Amino acid sequence: MAKKLKKADVAIIGSGWAGGIIGAELSKKGYKVVALERGEDREVADFRGEKDELRYSQRYALMQDLSKDTMTSRATQDEEALPVRTNKNAILGTDKGGSGVHWNGVNFRYRPYDFEIRSKTVERYGESKIPKGMTIQDWGLTYDDLEPYYDKYEKTAGMSGEPNPIGPKRSDDYPNVPSLETPSIRLFKDASEKLGYHPYQLPTANVTEQYTNPDGETINACVYCAFCETYGCHFGAKADPIITVLKTAQKTGNYELRYNAYAHRILHQNGKATGVLYTDTLTGQEYEQPADVVVAAGFIFSNTRLMLLSKIGTPYNPKTREGIIGKNFTGHFSNINYLGARGFFEKKEFNTFMGAGALGATFDDFAADDLDHTDLDFLHGFEVQHQVSGLRPIENNFVPSGTPSWGKEFKDKSIHYANRHLYVNALTGTMPWDHNYMDLDPKYTDFRGDPLLRVTNKYTDQDKNLMRYAIDICTKIMKEMGADTVEPDKVEDDTEFNNSYTTGHFAGGVIMGDDPATSALNSYQQMWEMDNLFVAGASSFPHFGNYNPTETVGALAYRTADGIDRYLKEGGLLVQAEQTALS
Repeated sequence: MAKKLKKADVAIIGSGWAGGIIGAELSKKGYKVVALERGEDREVADFRGEKDELRYSQRYALMQDLSKDTMTSRATQDEEALPVRTNKNAILGTDKGGSGVHWNGVNFRYRPYDFEIRSKTVERYGESKIPKGMTIQDWGLTYDDLEPYYDKYEKTAGMSGEPNPIGPKRSDDYPNVPSLETPSIRLFKDASEKLGYHPYQLPTANVTEQYTNPDGETINACVYCAFCETYGCHFGAKADPIITVLKTAQKTGNYELRYNAYAHRILHQNGKATGVLYTDTLTGQEYEQPADVVVAAGFIFSNTRLMLLSKIGTPYNPKTREGIIGKNFTGHFSNINYLGARGFFEKKEFNTFMGAGALGATFDDFAADDLDHTDLDFLHGFEVQHQVSGLRPIENNFVPSGTPSWGKEFKDKSIHYANRHLYVNALTGTMPWDHNYMDLDPKYTDFRGDPLLRVTNKYTDQDKNLMRYAIDICTKIMKEMGADTVEPDKVEDDTEFNNSYTTGHFAGGVIMGDDPATSALNSYQQMWEMDNLFVAGASSFPHFGNYNPTETVGALAYRTADGIDRYLKEGGLLVQAEQTALS
């Protein structure tokens, strides 16, 4: 039987960027906040001396244990979905700080077009430009609505960067100077400029100079050690929730973070959330944590599954297109969104083994709707980038195609090209379709006996055509950079979803909008049908833009924190629904 605990003002599920920001902002205002983290406690000290490629890159020490809890996956409704059981196929963060600890630190603001994608597409090209089955919709807010929160997030994270020459307006500069410009980054920029594009240094949370944020938390300067992705930062130089918002929240004395707390139901009665039911995974004891406001701030799979298990909202039905929960699953997938061209150089050498997760340069000339799509067979766009993340030795050994995979020639070319190859890639946007969704699996369960989440996802010609266009641009850049051998990635006609979730970029399931008929949440990530329940994170994105999602997750979390404060004072829905029918 569940043990009932003392009521809190706010109960938050998750301690990543979304949950951490909301927890910090509300506890600073004096609200009593209880946060539930399914993983363990982590501090910067845990990562000192831990540049262990075998432990973190190959054995995934910071990732979710998929033998206990995972999702099932398939491409079409006709297939049986199977559980994803190895971290080679899914790197989902767990423990204090969530995925915000082991990330690379790349930060982008979404384009104004993204937030009004349906309206702007119809306005520019007409309704007929949107293919049948593509379920794009406006988000219920504009870039201007979110801009102050983008600025706030950047200052909390100590972002380093320079203005995008063709980007949307900003109210202030980045708080830190851009990262270093290496010879290969300079080569990329020169080639891009010669082709008429507008390169700039990647915005990064690998902080370039020691920095104290507005909450008084200090982030150290990055030393370009190359151990970012899948690692916690040894130096406290990569902004993450542990050294920023969670530290701020815990200083207030109003914030309690409980570990090994596996939330499995949001409790509700008469249209109101009443608390969270969770199990201490160390003792097996079940607890009920009552609260005036409940915030689900886990990863998209956790948020969506929690809504379905708790019977909140109407599950999406792909046959009737009715229902919302589970709808609009999107993401960045390794074999369709992250591709480009690799170049091999005979007479130039580069230091590819130093770097930082977000060290690099990019240009946005093809982002979102900056490209005229009138005569193109796809919507949305991509950015082109050259990253110098640092090639760790176990997992990197690039040689030209046709090289034997063993023997003397393999050894000779491995040595020769160790410092003579570069990569330019694009990251493309992903549009939602009525056949891509999440629901509860009828066969497989977790360690508690609850159904796993089931993902159904199939690529479309839109995905393939967009990526092929982007690869052509990457190839032109690499040739202009002077590579002697250029090898473009390929998207074959039979390229299909490979049930891989290794990018960490996924969205949808509990989406936002301006109409309860087509969205679960309003623009404060507040449930239309349960006004004291907020669902924060990329699960609220109706589609996936071409950029990395974390900055938009952070900005939305700041807006949600403001909304919850207002709700606790005034009550009720924070946004008036438009109540228009789905066209």
